[in-house]
Amino acid sequence: MPQQNSARRGALMNELYDESRRYMAAYALFNQAVADHLRLHPTDVQCLNLLSLETEPVTIGRVAELTGLTTGSATRLVDRLERAGYVARRRDAEDRRRVLVAPVPERMAELGAFWQRLNGAWTRMFDDYTNAEVALLIAHMKRTVELSATQVERLRHGSVDDAPTG
Repeated sequence: MPQQNSARRGALMNELYDESRRYMAAYALFNQAVADHLRLHPTDVQCLNLLSLETEPVTIGRVAELTGLTTGSATRLVDRLERAGYVARRRDAEDRRRVLVAPVPERMAELGAFWQRLNGAWTRMFDDYTNAEVALLIAHMKRTVELSATQVERLRHGSVDDAPTG
């Protein structure tokens, strides 16, 4: 890595931290607005996003893993999504004791169409970036997801000191 001017680097890092906090707050507010529009809880919206990335129906335990909720809270989340028509419970064909949660294709298609309507503005925003810049953003997002998972685990276990630097 090239030598960095320490004063300039410090100023940039301070700005990055400040903008990161604004970014996270803006995302949380956006997520709340989406949830309000859909008449869902913000966690429900994120669960639907995560379920759409799964290739097969999942157990309540997997919903709990994906969302970081307890199995009891995940059950209540699935109850809400089922009442709203986004998911359906069904027995596992291989193990009838297991209950699987499966997205309802029609409702997920409606949700996908909703996201497509919102995506136009995001796509136009990225039009100003080169392919290399978009690739950098993707790499950053992947690293952020990985570090966030690590930080979530640390926070759940009461550790906030000596954070890993990734």
